[in-house]
Order: sequence, then structure tokens, then C-alpha cells
Amino acid sequence: MADVLYRRKRRRTTDSMLESALRYAELGWPVVRGAAPGQDRSCTCDRMGCPDPAAHPTTAAWSVEASTDSDKIRRWWTFDPNANVVLPTGRVFDVLDVPTEAGVMALARMGRRGVPAGPVAALDSRYLFFVATRSPMDEDEWWSCHLDCVPEAVEEMPGLRWHCRDSFVLGAPSALTSGGRVTWIRAPRDAEDPVVLPDPIAVLDILADASEEFSGA
Repeated sequence: MADVLYRRKRRRTTDSMLESALRYAELGWPVVRGAAPGQDRSCTCDRMGCPDPAAHPTTAAWSVEASTDSDKIRRWWTFDPNANVVLPTGRVFDVLDVPTEAGVMALARMGRRGVPAGPVAALDSRYLFFVATRSPMDEDEWWSCHLDCVPEAVEEMPGLRWHCRDSFVLGAPSALTSGGRVTWIRAPRDAEDPVVLPDPIAVLDILADASEEFSGA
């Protein structure tokens, strides 16, 4: 068992962007190419003063182009092997996005309460909690997060972002402008062992409390 865990851990740290994108597709998670840190500028896109360097899709048609088709994915990353991996939300999963300190606090509380956390990723100062997606009729109760909104302004849940329909997140091992990478704290399972996505309400309750306490501190 230890050897298996070691091989899986090593595989996750050495996967190329293409290998990672194909593995997400095997899980049924659509992917699309993302911009990456540039050699002489913060982002490989052509936009002057990019507002979210290396953290957005390469095309405005990303929502339509996102796919689980392995042949298409191979073509994309063969052409651009350093492209980051973008995961559209609101299809297979949603993502609740909180400051790192609040995420660490929330994970500890979930463990004590027996609340499943599901997959959790880390990037710079944020934790991403992958949860079951909500139906469209529920979305009036929530807010979406993408480049042109500022969800931190929601006073009831300071610092907490919800990525749902028409939003996206970076998938591991995408490169960040800080020099780091997106990493899995709790990785999704292999395709043979389906990913279990927790109920968003149960996770949200704990994340909201942790975010409020961290903000207050």
C-alpha cells in the first residue's frame, strides 16, 4: 500500500500539463487551455495589463471549447505544452474558494465533525474546495465569481468566493506568476474510483464560519 501511495504521489508531482488534462478528462471533468506565466511578462496572453495573469483561458470561447475529448486535448497541449489547465465550474462541480488560513481551519473542523471535504486544491494564498454543483434554479441564492466581479464585497461571507456556472478555476499543476503551482491538498480519486463531491451547503456552512473568524482576526 505504501508503494502505491508513493507512486501516486510521485506521479502527481511529475505529470505534464497534458497528462494532467487527460487525467481530468478521464474523471469526466472538461478542460480547456489556459494562459501561463510568460518569459518576459507576467502572462502569455496578448492583453496589455492583464487583470488576472496566467489564471484565465486562452480564448473567449472557452465555455464552448472545454472538452473531455482526449484527441482534442492532445492536440491542444501538443501545440502549447506549457499552457495551464483550466477547469470550468458549474458543470460537474462547483468550487468554494477561501483564504488559506480559513481553508486550513475549515478542514480541521470538517475532520472533527465528520463532514466530507472532497477534493481540495491550493494556490498561493487560497484553498479551493470542490463540491457538487447546484442546479440553475438555485443560483439566485448565490453569487458567481469570475474576472469581472468582486465577491469579497459580500459582507455576510468575507473572502469567500463561489465558482459556479460561467466561472472556472486553475487545475493542478498549473504554473502561477508567483513561481509556485496549483497543488492538491486532497486529490481527486482515479477514474476507476469515482470522485465523491460533497454537498455544498454542508461545506459552505463551515467555510463561511472559518472565513468570518479569519477575517475578524
